[in-house]
Amino acid sequence: MMIRHRHAALALAAAALTLPVAAYAGDSTPVKISGKEAVKGATGAAVAAFNIGFIFESTDQTKATGGLMGAFGGTTKAKSSLVGVTPEMMQKIADAAYADFTAKLAAAGLTVKDPATVFAAPEMAKSHGQTSPLDISIALEKGSKGKATYVKPAVLPSLIMVGGDFQGSGFSSMGLAMDAGQASAALSNYAKAAGVPVIDVTYLIDFSDQKRPGAFSFGGGLNVNANLSVVAGYSQMTVFGPNGKNTTVTLNQGVSVDGEFIDKHDASSGTAKTTQAVANVAGGIMAAMGHGGMMFGKTRKFEFDAKPGNYEEGAAKAAGLANDVLIGQITALK
Repeated sequence: MMIRHRHAALALAAAALTLPVAAYAGDSTPVKISGKEAVKGATGAAVAAFNIGFIFESTDQTKATGGLMGAFGGTTKAKSSLVGVTPEMMQKIADAAYADFTAKLAAAGLTVKDPATVFAAPEMAKSHGQTSPLDISIALEKGSKGKATYVKPAVLPSLIMVGGDFQGSGFSSMGLAMDAGQASAALSNYAKAAGVPVIDVTYLIDFSDQKRPGAFSFGGGLNVNANLSVVAGYSQMTVFGPNGKNTTVTLNQGVSVDGEFIDKHDASSGTAKTTQAVANVAGGIMAAMGHGGMMFGKTRKFEFDAKPGNYEEGAAKAAGLANDVLIGQITALK
């Protein structure tokens, strides 16, 4: 679905389940860093936001360049939806990922401030937090859009998002964007007052892996599978430094965990499949008559049924691997 990059062959040992494989894919560098001064010399840190987003619905499409017998070309769409993931499952994943992140911060030599102390500070009174879970219509790649639900760890009193944490689609995101700007100011002010870097982390977890626009195989079809992935470009960490400097680390490479997490099936209606078949035949006839290949788009609907237990473990594992990347950057920068 939302992952535009190829999966590389790199495999990591993964605990639990049936030894799932973790793959990294994307640009040549694991992360993109903007600013490097926010954590310099830090001995402590506050985690004010840690959001896990779950893509529940997406529509992906591309303009194919074919036309051979009308069977290829046109606009190809894949409408995918995730079912079977309960609020309890999402909460379990968010709590596990946050606990893993803060434990790794401590292991890296940073004293993590208690969330209750952080949010009791006057600077955090206008942090413009949201209610968890938070549903957002998101803009994905060109020709693609989706719906995602973001969840915070139970230990954090509100869900805070800062600029860049999400890429909203439509007017419904305008108010959230304004809140994000004011939240950034609150976190920056707290960092200066408390004398510690303040960390904001947002991950977007994808439930499928489709070829992206511009990367379709001959025939215009979509290849859909069921990897769990932390999505590159939509997952990042922002650090507000006590020195007034900001550091943003964005995942340039998605983190994907393979395993028995989801069952996929074609949810296209019988009518839709019949209509597509008729269109393909008509296109072929027109081409044979010398009228060129007609451009009939293909539309498929897929449903991904989460396997309770396996899904949570796989998503938490993917987030944990992403945590390793971010903690590594914090260590290098401080």
